[in-house]
Formats: sequence, structure tokens, C-alpha cells
Amino acid sequence: MKLRLRWLAMLLVSVALAASAASRVTVQNLRQWSAPDQTRLVFDLSAPLQHRVSTLTNPPRLVIDLQRAALGGTLPPPDTRGPLLAGMRVTKEKNDVRIVLDLKAAVRPKSFLLKPAGPYGHRLVVDLFDARAADEEATEDAAPAVTATARPIERDLIVAVDAGHGGEDPGAMGRRYRTREKDVTLAIARELARQVNASAGMRAVLIRDGDYYVALDRRFKRARAHQADLFISIHADAVPGRNAYGSSVYALSDRGATHGLARFLADKENASDLIGGVSLNDKEPMVRKVLADLSQSKSIEHSLELGEDILRELRRVGPVHISRVAQAGFAVLKAPDIPSVLVETAFISNPSEEKKLRTPAFQRDLAAGILAGVKRYRARHQPVAPIAVPVQAQRPASREHVVQSGETLSTIARHYNVHIEVLKLLNNLADAEPPIGTRLRIPFADRES
Repeated sequence: MKLRLRWLAMLLVSVALAASAASRVTVQNLRQWSAPDQTRLVFDLSAPLQHRVSTLTNPPRLVIDLQRAALGGTLPPPDTRGPLLAGMRVTKEKNDVRIVLDLKAAVRPKSFLLKPAGPYGHRLVVDLFDARAADEEATEDAAPAVTATARPIERDLIVAVDAGHGGEDPGAMGRRYRTREKDVTLAIARELARQVNASAGMRAVLIRDGDYYVALDRRFKRARAHQADLFISIHADAVPGRNAYGSSVYALSDRGATHGLARFLADKENASDLIGGVSLNDKEPMVRKVLADLSQSKSIEHSLELGEDILRELRRVGPVHISRVAQAGFAVLKAPDIPSVLVETAFISNPSEEKKLRTPAFQRDLAAGILAGVKRYRARHQPVAPIAVPVQAQRPASREHVVQSGETLSTIARHYNVHIEVLKLLNNLADAEPPIGTRLRIPFADRES
């Protein structure tokens, strides 16, 4: 009898231990991506989990506590050749896993979970920003500086060249050679930047110059931070089937897609943030969206003009897939003040075009065609350095309005030509009307002088 009870007790303990292990989340793998401004660590998980990230000093360390977690194997060591990471230690503590990152310098960490997307399952993303560096957000969100001049003068045309995808997001994959879109776009973007910099009166800015992911909205923000005149996003996408071929050029649309393929590709490209790894908490508030709409239509007009010039020159390189610039809601093209186009250089899903995309000669020809289109556009729109407003005459970002008797948010918004939602967001207002005497911040609309 005692033997039977002992056996039963051991069985219950084994079942309990097995159940406990089964309920824990498995940490399956670790990937690292290094960008100029950050280092990203991506942990593959079997399911979402609770986690905590904390920093320690003397020496600098980052501690990542994964609650109710287990290791699915040995995690690969991090690359320590960059400026931030010096090493990594992993320990098991009861039902948790603790990961300690030894650092070369203090960091500003940020972490978030991602749901399954594309080829990936659940992920924990930990971004490390050098705490010594100036905040990139403040730099890129600030209005471009203006240098005072006696009169407008011609200056270099600044072209922002964006290599699509990158890092966690490989983009489309070739069928025959398993060519990754992110590698092809980076090669073409670098070649285009080289040719732009070799052209008189022009200068290129590479939005991505390595294998890392840049969020879609950060791409055009970086272009604005460099005061770019044009934004060109390079892609080589895929569609079902193997027969689609030729180049296409796309611009933003504020009225829906103008072509079925444009809608299909826009949906695919806009999903890149889910695959590449972007926290939904980083999305811009509505106030900026509404204000940006004031100047978007003019930007689209110039984008279409630029796109037609590029498409005309790409015809000299090879066939085009769509004869006119197509439009759809591409998130990466939503810079309100920069003419922006997305160039599908070729279809990586077509085996013959995939083979050509891998060759430096075809990459040079594509870059030369795009550059020729840019030069054609520049011939009609030579950039000039604007006359700066004297410091004492520059207006503030907003002004103040004191709510009077009988006024409503609606009447105030109409008076100042500002969207009512902008007023609510800028002043942290709910749906209720503000009391008499409330001081409201009123932004200047772009069309005001």
C-alpha cells in the first residue's frame, strides 16, 4: 500500500512539473540587427509573455526578465563589434529567464511584443539607443532650419533614396534563386546614391545603408530631417504567378487606388511595419495627420510629375508594367511636403527578372534610368534656397485663444481655419465644450501667411 501511494505521489509530481513546463513560454531564438542609431534584439517566442527591462550602472548593463519562460536551446551570442553590446549572460531563475546584456555605454532601451506576421511568430523586440546621442526623434520632427539669404539662390537638389524593407523584413523572395528583395533594393539604392553624388548640383541621402529595418513613417521623417527635395523608394516586388514583368512607378493617392495592382502592392508594402517590427504605440497622433493634409495635394501633384519623368526614362532600360504612374495609399510616400515616388524596378517573382536584378549591370542601368528621370524633373523645378524670415518676425508654432461666451469648438475651429479634432488633441479636450475663460492653443494652418 505504501509503495502504491509513493508511486502515485511521484506520478502527481511528474504531472505537475510537466504541466508547469508546458505552461511556460519557450524562448526559441535571438536575432540582432545593427543600425547607425540603434541596436535591435529580436527574441522568437512560442507565445506572448510578461517581461521587464531595467538598466544598471557601474558597469552599464541591461537586464531583461522573461516571466514564466524557458529556453528552447542555447541562444546565439550577440555581435559585440558595435558601439553598445559587450556580451550577454543568460540564467534561469525558478520559472523565469533572466538575460543580462553587458554594455559598452549607457543605453535608452525600448521593448515591445509583436504578434505573428509574415514568416515570424510571436516576438519580443528590445531596441537599444545610445543614451549619449542626441534624441533622433527631436531632430527629425523639427522643422528644417533656414539660412538667411539676401535673395533666393540655386542650391543642390537633395534626393532621399530609400531601400525598401530590411532587417527583420526581407520583402519578397525570388522563386529560382531565393533572392531577397531587401538585398536587391539596398544594392540599387546604393548605386543610385553613388550616381546622384557624381552628378553636378545633386546630393543623395540614403535612408537605409545596411541590413536593418526603418519604420515607414521614420523613412520620410529622415528625408525631411535632411531637407530632401525628392523621396524615391526602391522596391522589387512579387505577385502570384511567374509571368509579370517590367518596371512600374507609384505615387500616393488620397482618393483610393487607380489600379488593381497598385492596391495589392500598397497593402503588401504597408504591412512591412508588422513584419519589420514597429510598436503600435509609436504611431503619430491625429493632429499631425490632419495638419499634413493641408499640403498633401500639392505634393501628390509634383509626385505624379516626377513619376512620369522616371517612368519615361525607365522605358529605355526595359519594358514597363503599367504605362502611367499608378496611385494607392502607400504609407512610405506620405511626406506632405516632399514629392515622393515608389519605383518597382522589376518583378522578383519572375525568374528571368530575378536573375537580372542580381547583376550589377542591371542595377546600374536601373539607377541610371531613375537618375535621368530626376534630372528631367529638376530641369523644370530647380530648387532654390528660400529667403529666411527675420528672427523677430518668425511666428510661433501656435497662438492662444480665450473662450468667450457663446463660442463653441466648432465656431473657433472655423474662425481659425483649423480642424476641430486638432483643437481637441492639441488641448487634451474631451467631447464636452470648454468653459468660458479656457485658454486654447491654436495652431497656425499652413496656408496662413
